[in-house]
Amino acid sequence: MTIIHHVSIINRKAEPSFHFYRNILGLDLMMKTVNQDDHEMYHLFFGDANGQPGTEVTIFEIEDGADKQFGTNAIERLLFKVRSTEALQFWMERFDAFNVCHYGIERINGRETVRFEAPDNTMLGLTVVHHDDNNVYPGPEHTDIPHNYRILSLDAIQLRVKYAQATINELERYYGFKVTDETSFFETDRQVTILRNQSSRFTHEIHIIHDNDNEDEVTGIGSIHHVALSIEGITELEALHKALSDRSFYLSAIKNREFFQSLYYREPNNILIEVATMEGHKIHQPDKDATQFSDIPLVLPDYLENKREKIEHLLKKKEGRA
Repeated sequence: MTIIHHVSIINRKAEPSFHFYRNILGLDLMMKTVNQDDHEMYHLFFGDANGQPGTEVTIFEIEDGADKQFGTNAIERLLFKVRSTEALQFWMERFDAFNVCHYGIERINGRETVRFEAPDNTMLGLTVVHHDDNNVYPGPEHTDIPHNYRILSLDAIQLRVKYAQATINELERYYGFKVTDETSFFETDRQVTILRNQSSRFTHEIHIIHDNDNEDEVTGIGSIHHVALSIEGITELEALHKALSDRSFYLSAIKNREFFQSLYYREPNNILIEVATMEGHKIHQPDKDATQFSDIPLVLPDYLENKREKIEHLLKKKEGRA
């Protein structure tokens, strides 16, 4: 059954993003590679000790361009899972020590949560694991954060949309998410619908914030670019591609990313969804325990290895090191 496979974010600079996600949040670096469509763009993968889908956040470096502008029809926030309220207390102290903006402990649908801001004002959060979530979460390995306080996995994404029921219908139809609760957006009258997946692998939620008042978000630096939902294998992915095509969704061809195969499409509120297979393997990342960005070598998929010298030269030139 479907999980949140990974979430991808646009940041202006790879190195400060590496420092934040690796050294402050304590996530393991899975890969330091390049965007497969633009070889001058770093693409960083972070996750747990095993690099499992369901734990991963990826960062695209895009140096040029405007910052995002708040609005609806957007992926508003990514929430990570932690073990306890004590973990949230630890994280608030850690955020204070690193001058990370946070909003203290709040409740989202009854669950204690700390919202905070990442580089380029990307909106993230930490939330305490569900009391009935009995899944095993290894967590990251290469970190100084005490074991009981480490980030376990992804927990939820918050979508702000104009036509909430349209998005809910698609999540139920193709991915087996089920509506579990209706709540309000903090102290406002704005409705939030909570959907939960049915997987025994990871417990994930999607929160639909009903907002047909604001203009659409302008995607830019700091945006959560897309969310990837999982599908078992290529056979299932091909069937989904046909189903979406038959309904005239705007979608891509199936792409072989080597680490997995996937497709991209725009759901009814124009949010970019990737659907990625659970099959595939990641490249081994040497020196993944290093804490300095420059100490970590670039890894490339096999089909780009013959272009390594050119790619590394372009990256060094962009950084002023060529």
